[in-house]
This record gives sequence, structure tokens and C-alpha cells, in this order.
Amino acid sequence: MTLAKPCFLVGIGGSGMMPLAMILRARGHAVSGSDRGLDQGRVPAKFDALRAAGIALFAQDGSGVRADMRVIASAAVEETVPDIVAATALGCERATRAEALVALFNDAALPIGVAGTSGKSTVTGMIAWILHACGRDPTVMNGAVMKNFASADAPFASALVGGGDAFVAEVDESDRSIRLYHPAVAVLNNVSLDHMPLDELRALFGDFAGRARQVVANAGDAETLALLGGLPSVTTFAVEADADLSARNLVPERFAMRFDLMTEDATLPVRLAVPGLHNVSNALAAIGAAVAAGVPLAEAASAIEGFSGLKRRFELIGEAGGVAVIDDFGHNPDKIAATLDTLHAFPGRLLLLFQPHGYGPLKTMREELLAMFASKLAVRDLLVLPDPVYQGGTVVREVGSEAIVDSLRAAGCDARYVAARADAAALLVAEARPGDRIVVMGARDDTLSVLAAEMLAGLAARAGAAVAP
Repeated sequence: MTLAKPCFLVGIGGSGMMPLAMILRARGHAVSGSDRGLDQGRVPAKFDALRAAGIALFAQDGSGVRADMRVIASAAVEETVPDIVAATALGCERATRAEALVALFNDAALPIGVAGTSGKSTVTGMIAWILHACGRDPTVMNGAVMKNFASADAPFASALVGGGDAFVAEVDESDRSIRLYHPAVAVLNNVSLDHMPLDELRALFGDFAGRARQVVANAGDAETLALLGGLPSVTTFAVEADADLSARNLVPERFAMRFDLMTEDATLPVRLAVPGLHNVSNALAAIGAAVAAGVPLAEAASAIEGFSGLKRRFELIGEAGGVAVIDDFGHNPDKIAATLDTLHAFPGRLLLLFQPHGYGPLKTMREELLAMFASKLAVRDLLVLPDPVYQGGTVVREVGSEAIVDSLRAAGCDARYVAARADAAALLVAEARPGDRIVVMGARDDTLSVLAAEMLAGLAARAGAAVAP
């Protein structure tokens, strides 16, 4: 992208917009922006971090938009938002978030795109850490904060700007912008229902893989495997199954995982500092991508042991009064099931607060969510659903949380609908007993992390005990 025009990002605090803003600013662009979250006073530390990076912030009232700007808007921003109205009236050059990212990605010497319904952020973070640890100095665009790169000075490290050839990015299918990417290395993690029907997802992911020089694909996922026929250069990976990269002899730990990485020529022991079968699969995907980018296999396998995880991906917030509080991004059936499976590998009741990430997704995934919860919840587990995320704009509220709860209760699950999120959290804190695990789940709402921290503080106050990290 040319540096000639300053960039104004509408919705700059979003999980996809903030790292884009940071990369643009680090590359010399003049960057400013607005966000309804800023106007509403939500997560002020995030906006302080943007200001600290030299990014000017404005109210979302049109006051920050000038005629000489390129105005970049997130998918969540409607045409009726005052900044967009002002941009239209002034004749500003316009771009979507995806178009701006694609311009950076496709222009890179070694673009590495990470696609799939689940695990994109984690795989992106793992690749980032491997390439960084192995001296490749990558640029990375992630939708989550990478704990390896976070610090007191940069608490929201969802972007990394390096001088190497590699540009690693999550590739989003939800807005169909996956069609625009031309990766050198394409990671295809899995294909399952989330934002749209499976037939459309198959076409989007298959076409994406077909444009790459090298594909790294999950042979353990039937939908992904079905897309690989005819592709000229594929590295497969699978957990406890035959593939080019295979994980065998898995040994779960409470917040870690051990396994043997097996290829045709080598067996390498690996210990991940993140738990769960799904993270073993994510690690294989990241190692495969790093090898495709030129990192020797042994170096990649060694480096991934230093990956410390992402914020809001099975993140242990702390323990108080014998109760652990975990913050998790789980929001679709596959993600939630992976978290529940990981937790059920160890004793203790689960107290779950699941905030659906929108009325539209809840309608789309209704039957799959019901089937997943009905099969994955243990008899003693408790699931509480507040109302879905709503941050303004036009939306059809056809299916709400109460409908999900009614169906789950009819299926014999201990599920409860509590409209206000604060009340739902208070119920779980009051219910918790030593040995329980509280899990806060959901997407598109950064304040869920604040809620998890508040629940931990409430547990500590009730127990009269200190919080254990």
C-alpha cells in the first residue's frame, strides 16, 4: 500500500482491525481511527495502547475523517455510521479491512495464510513464534494477543512487524475475503460449520488451497482431506493417524501436552506449554508451515515448545478458593467441544458461561450447538447462557439464548438462561465449590476477559484468600 494517503480505520479496536492498524503504523503510514467501543468506554487499555503507538483516536461521529484519507472499515461497521457517511460525502478512497490486509499479504515475498474454521489464531501464533525463535523475523497479523510477544509496554500484541520475507496472517472465511488471498504457503486446519453452509465453506477453502505453492493440511479432518485431491504439493498432518507429520504417544497434562512428532525419517519428542488434543493438531500445522517456509524440522519442533499461548485461548486467569477460572474464545461447536474435551480429561465439575457471539451465528449453528452440548456436557456440569453479543446496528433477533437453554433442558442438561451477563457470572461464582473449573466462553467481546478477572476476584473475596496465578 502506498504511503501517500493517511489511513483512517473505522472500528479500529476490533480484533482484526487493531493489528492491521499497528502494522500500517509500524510501516510508516499515518494512522488514525474511531471505534464505538471507545465511545462506550469499553476496554480503555486497548485504546491507550493504540495512542501509545502514535495512532490518533476520534469519536465515531465523523469528526476525524478528511477528504485526503483512505477510510478502512471493518465488516461490523454499517453504512449509516457517521464516519462512513462523512467518508462518502467527502469522496474518500474506501477499502475494507480485508482489502487492506490482502494488499500487504499478497505483496510479501513469502505470504503464509492460515485458514480453517477453528484454530487459526493459535496456528498463526505458533508459526509466528517458531519463525521468530529461528531468526526469520516475520511480520504477523493475528486476531488474538500472542502472549510470547506481549509485554507491559505492548499488552495487546496481536501484530508483529519484522524485516524478514514471511508475512503470516489469519485468513478469514466469514466475509468471504479468503477469495482474495494468494498464499505461497496455505495452512488448512479444518472445515466445519460456523458462518455459512458447509457447501460454501468447502468451495472457499478448496479454492484457497488451490492457489498456494505449498499446502499444509489436516488429514485427520475428513472435510479437509476431501479437498486435497489434485493439489500438486501437500504436506499432511494428523493426530494419532498416518500423515507426513503425525503425533503419537500423547500424554496430557493439566495445562500442557506431550507427544512424539513422527515423520518417515524421524521421531522427535515435543512438550507443548498449552493443553489439549486440538493444540497438538495446531502444533503439527504450525511445524508443517514453518518447514515449508524453510525452517529445519528439528528446529521447528524445538522452538514450538516455547510457545506460551494466546490470550483468551484456554487461558488460565487464576485460582481462588480451590476454583480455577479459564477464559476461552470457544464460540462454535468444534471450538467449544475441544475445550470441554480438554477439561474433562481431568477431574472436577465445569461451570460454563457461554455468551453467543451474535444472533445470526446462533441461528446458523443452533442444531449443531445443541447436539454438541448434549453430548459433551457431563452430568454434574452447569451451563449458563446470557443474551448474545449486541453492540449496536441492525440485527434480526430471531433465535436467542433462551431458545437454546429450553432445548438443552429438554434434553436433560443443567442449562440456565440468565439474560444479564453480570447476573449469569454472579450465579456461577455463588455456585462454585473447591475443585470446580469456571470457564468463560465467547467471541467478539473483549470485555469477557474483564468479566473472567472479576469472577476470579469475587471467588477470592468469598474465600478470603489470595488469587493464585
